[in-house]
Amino acid sequence: MSQSLATVAYLGAAILFILSLSGLSNPETSRRGNLFGMIGMALAVLATVFGPSVSTSGIAWIVIALVVGGGIGLYAAKVVKMTQMPELVALMHSLVGLAACIVGFASYIDPTMKYEGAEKIIHEVEIYVGILIGAVTFSGSLIAFGKLAGRIGGKPLLLPARHWLNLIALLVVIWFGREFLAAPDVNAGMLPLIVMTVIALLFGIHMVMAIGGADMPVVVSMLNSYSGWAAAATGFMLSNDLLIVTGALVGSSGAILSYIMCTAMNRNFISVIAGGFGSGSGTPAKKSDAAEPQGEVVPVSAAETSEMLRDAKSVIIVPGYGMAVAQAQHTVYEITKTLREKGVDVRFAIHPVAGRMPGHMNVLLAEAKVPYDIVMEMDEINEDFPDTDVAIVIGANDIVNPSAAEDPTSPIAGMPVLEVWKAKTSIVMKRSMASGYAGVDNPLFYKENNRMLFGDAKKMLDEVLVALKG
Repeated sequence: MSQSLATVAYLGAAILFILSLSGLSNPETSRRGNLFGMIGMALAVLATVFGPSVSTSGIAWIVIALVVGGGIGLYAAKVVKMTQMPELVALMHSLVGLAACIVGFASYIDPTMKYEGAEKIIHEVEIYVGILIGAVTFSGSLIAFGKLAGRIGGKPLLLPARHWLNLIALLVVIWFGREFLAAPDVNAGMLPLIVMTVIALLFGIHMVMAIGGADMPVVVSMLNSYSGWAAAATGFMLSNDLLIVTGALVGSSGAILSYIMCTAMNRNFISVIAGGFGSGSGTPAKKSDAAEPQGEVVPVSAAETSEMLRDAKSVIIVPGYGMAVAQAQHTVYEITKTLREKGVDVRFAIHPVAGRMPGHMNVLLAEAKVPYDIVMEMDEINEDFPDTDVAIVIGANDIVNPSAAEDPTSPIAGMPVLEVWKAKTSIVMKRSMASGYAGVDNPLFYKENNRMLFGDAKKMLDEVLVALKG
């Protein structure tokens, strides 16, 4: 393939990637967006493998790598459950960071890369920055994977003087960057490059370990952005225009998503990086000066729940991570279908940070064939709760916590939440009275119009469905 043909293929792939992102912005066009992305990536890979930059002898190794990597990807796609998607995404981000580090070191020691003067400085800056971003992304994503998979506790690790440690690490990285650029040869430059890589790896670990469990959805989108910038840096190192464009697309879209998530939690990006919010241990992250929740918890049975749903004219369902863990989305769809056949207006309310990653609940509901037109975002449906007969919360906690609106001393004060307590009756499905991922008590449980349906979400919903059909 000639250089001009490869360039045209890269341009086509870039356009397909843009169309893919555009399609993924709406559930109804997401399948088409995925298809555009797959076609674009296939085009990019073929243009690279058969392009002028790859020798004939190297194609065999690339094909072997594609077969191995593709096989692992197919296996993962078949065995990974939908509840494991957040940690899978974090693991994929780590691989992008690792690739950036490997490409950076390979580019630095490559004897065919001969640069002089300003070009040499620019190339070495690209290598240094690329490895820096890649190392932070790699180690940070691995820690995020561990937290999301439950192998590492969600409680933030807050070291004494951690901000000073981060500042010192940044100054050391800058100083070694100067040493790296001033190195007369590869051997002399390797030491500062390795030291910087180690510091970046430690910083990535420290950064994500310091972030509390409640902020993990933001962490996932933030690492997504980091992986994009790492890919863009790799593109600069390899002088590959498509990698630069693709990395910039992923990096900028991830940054925008991080901003949206932070807004949805009434947090700013710096406070997320600073960490400390959310314990993930079921104990309060921070004691409020306000009184403890007062009132009596009123339990309800599955049969009573089905009666309330049958008598309702309007129902709003709020799915949360508990629904994902119990794999109850298919039963939820059957209940929705049954109620709609009886003339009940059923809709879903999705909070931007519901679950463990952006769009987690949307993906689960789409998998269960829930119609897109009844799945509403928080801003679209929040005002409708006062006119709703029953609001049923399935395994969600922090995103329906009235403390955000009613208690200015709460750790989540000001966070936009789904105002389910304004419905005529709210039903919360939980295994126990434990606090949510943020470790904050929920006064919703004690509201006069609230009922608690305790137990495994799948089991309880199956009983509700049987009672509804009976």
